[in-house]
Amino acid sequence: MNKAGNRYLRYYMIEAAGSVMQHCPEYKAFYDKKFAEVRTHQHKRALALTSRKLIRMLFGLLANGKLYSVEKSR
Repeated sequence: MNKAGNRYLRYYMIEAAGSVMQHCPEYKAFYDKKFAEVRTHQHKRALALTSRKLIRMLFGLLANGKLYSVEKSR
């Protein structure tokens, strides 16, 4: 994750990704996949990549003016 930008927003987005990961099986599977790919800094890297995936989804929803739906996301 890029260190440019608001550090507080970055912190809360990573916290949100951790929460989403606990409630959405798609994000949990993505986290587990990224966690298994490397040996060092596994949790931090996997959480940052999951956060990046969440941000891409949020920007897509905001750009299209749509609401999030679990059924439509799969």
